[in-house]
Amino acid sequence: MITFANNNLPRMTAAHLNALFTAIKTTELFGRYITNTHIENCFSKFSESRISTIGNSVEGRPIYSFKFGNGPKKILLWSQMHGNESTSTKALFDCFNLFETEHDVVRSILDQCTLLVVPILNPDGAQKYTRVNANLVDLNRDAQDLSQPESQILRAVYNKFAPNYCFNLHGQRTIFSAGETNKIATLSFLSPAQDEDRSLTTNRKIAMAIIAEINAVVQEDIPNGVGRYDDGFNLNCVGDTFQNFGVPTLLYEAGHFANDYERETVRRLMFMAILKGLHVISEGVNATDYKAYLNIPENGKCFNDVILRNVKLKSSDTITTDVAFQFKEVLIDDAIQFIPVVEAISNLDHKYGHKEISGNGKIVRTLADDELKIGNEIDFVLLNNERISIYS
Repeated sequence: MITFANNNLPRMTAAHLNALFTAIKTTELFGRYITNTHIENCFSKFSESRISTIGNSVEGRPIYSFKFGNGPKKILLWSQMHGNESTSTKALFDCFNLFETEHDVVRSILDQCTLLVVPILNPDGAQKYTRVNANLVDLNRDAQDLSQPESQILRAVYNKFAPNYCFNLHGQRTIFSAGETNKIATLSFLSPAQDEDRSLTTNRKIAMAIIAEINAVVQEDIPNGVGRYDDGFNLNCVGDTFQNFGVPTLLYEAGHFANDYERETVRRLMFMAILKGLHVISEGVNATDYKAYLNIPENGKCFNDVILRNVKLKSSDTITTDVAFQFKEVLIDDAIQFIPVVEAISNLDHKYGHKEISGNGKIVRTLADDELKIGNEIDFVLLNNERISIYS
């Protein structure tokens, strides 16, 4: 039996949601590499009647769905459309644990809503830790062609379930900032456009109003840490297509938090954001409350994983420069390794590093005493012959 600390906290505040998360977190899921095998290890917690196999991937892996609630408001949620974007999958299973309790938050949502959730839409991509599916197709650009079995399965589920709302759950790179600032976009959201004119239709405003309420809660934990995606229209994207069908659709993006490359802090924040979104729908959405959404700053691209500041490439250099590194995520022995890659060598006063190293005008070289070049994969550098770690 799960017990809840601080159950007398006001409902749907950040403190309340954090207390819920602490009590129900799915400990079997951790880190960035989440596959069918990992989530299948959690299935025994749930009634078999909740879980369905709705089809199979290109390579024959099952695609599962979970169903919760019996309310009139139908919400379709899906995660890991991109196989290497797993944070929201962990957060969904945390929500599933909560849905199995009798907590008042659960009752308020599941009495009003029916949830159909696809936790891993792209199990082949998840297994290989790739964005694309086994046919090297980006499923989020296949909403019109429906060329892939995974795309066809999602559309069939959509058509049969006929949702009133859609939650499209993704993960974003570490480069994003909340505006053109030094604030990390730890979470980002979008109410996708549904036409070339990016018209503010009623269903778009409803999605915006929900996001505005989510933002108000998560700002308690990550002030100025939420971004808004550009709403350029692309009907090949699933969110734009479902919005075009007239169904309020929310794009969630799990981003970066300081020193959280396993995205466990962000997982907690996604749990909060998903629950808050569901709660807003259960309580009733007022489309006229959309304007606060427009105050969320648009995402910038102001970050690199590491910036080495104020170094010289050669002893003959008379001025210093900066070196930016971006981590390449590589699957090795069923674990994700972060490999620093030199991305830019220039004055980077307009950029911020999640980690910054001061070079103090020293000469930077590779461990082989070569000059750094863009594209170098490198874990350590020499600063005047002192060995410096880039990653740790």
